[in-house]
Amino acid sequence: VTFDASGDRSFSFARKPGADTQLRWDEVNLHLIDEARVFHFGTLSLTDEPARTTTQQAVAYAKAKGKLITCDPNLREPLWKTPAAAKEQMLWSLTQSDVVKISDNEVAFLWGCSPEEGAQRLLEEFDVKLAMVTLGPDGCLLKTKQALFRAPAPAVHPVDTTGAGDIFGGSAVARLLELGKAPEQLTQDDLSYIGSYALTAASLSTEHSGGIPSIPSKGAVLAAMQTGART
Repeated sequence: VTFDASGDRSFSFARKPGADTQLRWDEVNLHLIDEARVFHFGTLSLTDEPARTTTQQAVAYAKAKGKLITCDPNLREPLWKTPAAAKEQMLWSLTQSDVVKISDNEVAFLWGCSPEEGAQRLLEEFDVKLAMVTLGPDGCLLKTKQALFRAPAPAVHPVDTTGAGDIFGGSAVARLLELGKAPEQLTQDDLSYIGSYALTAASLSTEHSGGIPSIPSKGAVLAAMQTGART
């Protein structure tokens, strides 16, 4: 991972072929899926076999068990043999998902359209129940068929943006579970709470180095939401 002056990062990868691509279905602990409320996946495990088939089987298993399926396409072009292969698997992942967290850059990669149009496509063409588009320093856009939330990111002094997207997505799903509602049942107030919390958590995380170490506590996020101040 390397950083520019604004704290934004770029990645280099080493796979020969990489242990993360070698997961087999017989190695998956199905009890973990059985006990979960949410099954989350991305596309990094879809780049190569056997992990691709394993991921597809795990998604099918989770869907059959009635789990909420969440997805972050998480495009990393150097890991794909071709852009077309990346697009194919990303589009498949969207067809499987109830909740999608996607970046504006990924929307542009898939469809060459605006974040607003991308969110609408997710709802209409892929039957996604909650579309969440991250916009970098411009904030985020959350959309269901009933409600819309959009807000700029809080003012921060970023030093490391590693993990901000994951923190956004994880925070949003955690708040969704806290509310105890299906995504399609969310009100405007619910969407505002989820979006504001996730946006604040992700923004605060960029002021600290590292991915996991930068995750702010729930108390810190709620305090920042109430006061508008940074931690």
